[in-house]
Amino acid sequence: MNKGKVSQFIVEHYKHFNAATLVDAAKAYEAEIATGNKMMITLAGAMSTAELGKSLAEMIRQDKVHIITCTGANLEEDVFNLVAHHHYKRIPNYRDLSPTEEKELLDQHFNRVTDTCIPEAEAMRAIETHLYNAWKKANDSGKRFFPHEYFYQILLSEDLKPAYQINPKDSWLLAAAEKNIPVIVPGWEDSTCGNFFASYCIEEKLKPATMKSGIEYMLFLANWYSENTKHNGVGFFQIGGGIAGDFPICVVPMLHQDLQLTNVPMWSYFCQISDSTTSYGSYSGAVPNEKITWGKLLPETPKFVIESDATIVAPLIFAYVLGW
Repeated sequence: MNKGKVSQFIVEHYKHFNAATLVDAAKAYEAEIATGNKMMITLAGAMSTAELGKSLAEMIRQDKVHIITCTGANLEEDVFNLVAHHHYKRIPNYRDLSPTEEKELLDQHFNRVTDTCIPEAEAMRAIETHLYNAWKKANDSGKRFFPHEYFYQILLSEDLKPAYQINPKDSWLLAAAEKNIPVIVPGWEDSTCGNFFASYCIEEKLKPATMKSGIEYMLFLANWYSENTKHNGVGFFQIGGGIAGDFPICVVPMLHQDLQLTNVPMWSYFCQISDSTTSYGSYSGAVPNEKITWGKLLPETPKFVIESDATIVAPLIFAYVLGW
């Protein structure tokens, strides 16, 4: 593939330290796809609010990503941005805000994520009704779906289309819905929309069983991984730490150690973008070699850790893989 100017720039100038690891990881990612392996991307933090969809959506469309694991926040915040982008408030001087100024943002119904405030009415409440209608329809018919499947339903129905405030090509979740790739959302209850759902259950308008659980996500992932590693490998590209990475990577030792399966390969590639510190006992900051001891990676697995800001690093790696 002929590389564009962004790729040429990072190859020419990113020669050492985390910058060099970025290039090495990008080249190894590209090699994984070229050999027919698939790739999981995991999204922690606030990657959707950081508008990672501007590059991730194209990765999905070009079959460079085959499955995603994300937090409930990243699932919903991509749609929040899709329908309410013009109403977001950016606060470059967020480090200087006083408690009183923070309270003023709350009173104005702005929820702050670092330098970006999500507008409650235009974003969260705007999609609540659409989600509730999807939940209620399933609830009343005795059907059950995963959290991401309800989002797929409201996106593919195009009911939200008149409300789009960004180019829909920049929505990674819409791209995922159109490609119908799996999205694993462990701990979805820890999200704004999870709180919505719980409130409706408290009011007895919905039954908790209408939403498939995290255990069911693991059952799905175990089957997906087993099927997709019969002839090729699956790589693991982790953005941040937390449950988005911890939950899916454990499917391999579960298959090996708990189910006693011997014909399931380990992850074929591993890269993590993180600022977590290893010496505090943090699993999110654990170096890849520690994962060998847990039966997740092999000694020969291509392994990379880039200790940097994922909002800077991930788009550059995606740009390289896309040939930009």
